Amino acid sequence: MLKKTLLPWLAVVVAMMALDAIWLGVVATPLYLRGIGHLMADRPNFVAAALFYLLYAIGVTVFVVRPRAPGDRRGAALYGALFGLAAFVAYDLTNLATLRGWPVGLSVVDIAWGCVNTGVAATASKVVADRLR
Repeated sequence: MLKKTLLPWLAVVVAMMALDAIWLGVVATPLYLRGIGHLMADRPNFVAAALFYLLYAIGVTVFVVRPRAPGDRRGAALYGALFGLAAFVAYDLTNLATLRGWPVGLSVVDIAWGCVNTGVAATASKVVADRLR
């Protein structure tokens, strides 16, 4: 039972971190620097980042992956994207509401990325969960 829970959770963590390494480390760096470069730390807070991935993966595993029927990868992708939408809308709209000069365009891109990343990670997790059945 522990393996059937931990390995799908770990799949979310690994998939999200790998995708974000590409997204944040290469693809979107200029966008974030242009939009919020003045707010960015010289070095990321890796403890906070690790806590985000570890805890967010619990939500994706519990609320998205585990409720899906065996083989329902399409559902995992869709509900993963919706979970990402809810989480990233909360983050980005809070920033828009409370931070002076937070760019709307950055929020739109960030929310879209949250949907894609979470949907892909949930699907990867569902593949792992199905193989463990």
